[in-house]
Amino acid sequence: MATAQGKHHDYHLVDPSPWPAVGSVSAFIMAVGAISWMHHMFSAAPIVFGIGTVGVLYTMASWWGDVIKEAQYKGDHTRVVQLHHRYGMILFIASEVMFFVAWFWAYFNAALFPADAVHATRDAVFGCGLGTAAGACAVPGTWPPHGIETFDPWHLPLLNTLILLTSGTTVTWAHHALLENDRQGLKYGLILTILLGATFTCVQAYEYSHAAFSFAGNVYGATFFMATGFHGFHVLVGTVFLIVCLARAYAGHFTPKQHLGFEFAAWYWHFVDVVWLFLFLCIYVWGHGAETMAHGAH
Repeated sequence: MATAQGKHHDYHLVDPSPWPAVGSVSAFIMAVGAISWMHHMFSAAPIVFGIGTVGVLYTMASWWGDVIKEAQYKGDHTRVVQLHHRYGMILFIASEVMFFVAWFWAYFNAALFPADAVHATRDAVFGCGLGTAAGACAVPGTWPPHGIETFDPWHLPLLNTLILLTSGTTVTWAHHALLENDRQGLKYGLILTILLGATFTCVQAYEYSHAAFSFAGNVYGATFFMATGFHGFHVLVGTVFLIVCLARAYAGHFTPKQHLGFEFAAWYWHFVDVVWLFLFLCIYVWGHGAETMAHGAH
């Protein structure tokens, strides 16, 4: 097998690794534990789920650690490899964009065509859902569904919008500080971005706990929580991404000319910011305005 020593090309031929196999087995154990736990199949299901989760986390840490060693110490990430990594990250973010397009599609399909026969049939089969006023199904063709009390977009949603926009500026500050080899600026920018991301998550959790509608039983709640909830999950992932970058910054890994790990974290964070802007405008602002007009009409 070709190795890094003695090769006559710029490509990286990875060494044999146990992590794909270990990760697959751990993910399978975690899935079996989760499904068994949900269906109360046996009492040890939570333990099985925990073992699988620990295995997945260990695989992630070890595998990413190997990638860091390849980039930082072995010199395997040549300019050609870095370029292809950038292509890969661009394609990954593009796939994430399409993931959120699906949730926006579901939301607008229900919002723009509330009197569609599909929605009427759903209401007839499943009822109006929790949190919907009595007799709401007798008022077809309205969005949000009659009886749904939406969030005021100019309260907590606006606060979270400002928090994320500010975090976008701090991560950009950290990036420019790194390009100027300002190590302290890099660390301060990352710390502020992480704190802002954690604050966003806390505000969103508080908002969810005070929702006047539920996930189950109505299409508004389902589309709202799927779209905003998955975005919240992406904020958590991005926050962990940035925490790893902060640890690497303290370890002195990044240089002005080679910092793909941090660059990808910044790209991912800006993607999260942009998605939130669309969520805020389409689901919070537009949805609340539609509710206001529907109430005025009735």
